[in-house]
Amino acid sequence: MAWFESLRRAFGAHSQIDEDFYEELEETLILSDVGAETAMQIVERLRKKVKEQKLKEPEAVRELLRQEMAELLRADDPAVLEEGAMNILLVIGVNGAGKTTSIGKMADQLRREGHRVLLAAADTFRAAAIDQLQVWAERAQVGIIAREEGSDPGAVVYDAAAAAKAQKADVLICDTAGRLHNKKNLMDELAKLNRILDREFPQAHKEVLLVLDGTTGQNALVQARLFSEAAPVSGIILTKMDGTAKGGVVLGIMNELHIPVKYIGMGEGIGDLYPFDAEQFAAAML
Repeated sequence: MAWFESLRRAFGAHSQIDEDFYEELEETLILSDVGAETAMQIVERLRKKVKEQKLKEPEAVRELLRQEMAELLRADDPAVLEEGAMNILLVIGVNGAGKTTSIGKMADQLRREGHRVLLAAADTFRAAAIDQLQVWAERAQVGIIAREEGSDPGAVVYDAAAAAKAQKADVLICDTAGRLHNKKNLMDELAKLNRILDREFPQAHKEVLLVLDGTTGQNALVQARLFSEAAPVSGIILTKMDGTAKGGVVLGIMNELHIPVKYIGMGEGIGDLYPFDAEQFAAAML
């Protein structure tokens, strides 16, 4: 059952706004992977607004909760690309989160919007990662630069930078190694890739996008915290949000780490990646 159905039950089970109502609402948020700290903050803000507005019916709190969620999820600049600039997207995340799939979907979407997109298969350590990205490149009808498995990721990115210049691409998406066994190793590897890209494209707009599996709940928040300590994560792609995922973890990530969600993956199809909309997401939760 989707987590927002539990929220619906929390509103329907009470005839008045009392301490039991607040406790159940907070418990429901925590169990929905919002996280204890964020859940407590949301409920405290609701208490204050209910008192200020002299509300009596639990159902009246629903709109206040939607507003609180939307406010938490709203980012000042959700755009991934800078128009008129060379855009470089470094995509990171653990294996199995949907990193390569998300890159393929994003490439297809950006190509359809008129961008000249090139992929760099810099995840050279995972078996079949290169082959998987090549399949997605074909589906998205974009170019790809790759070497054999085990190659130096820096060499792949260097080749891709040269190809991007030659092909006059305006978006270069780099698939990077999906591992976090050592934060220093990850930091060093990304720093090396950034040095190459800074040298080749000193004026480029860069994003580091972290792919998280929305079905993993609080583990996604843990991953976001660890990756953000090791890399300058500028945005999140939340995958597998097809109705079975709880989704509340998005609130915890935004509230605790202040990393905006840029895209949401809602299915397996190549078109099932959507720019994140805070208002729509908050409304869908309720």
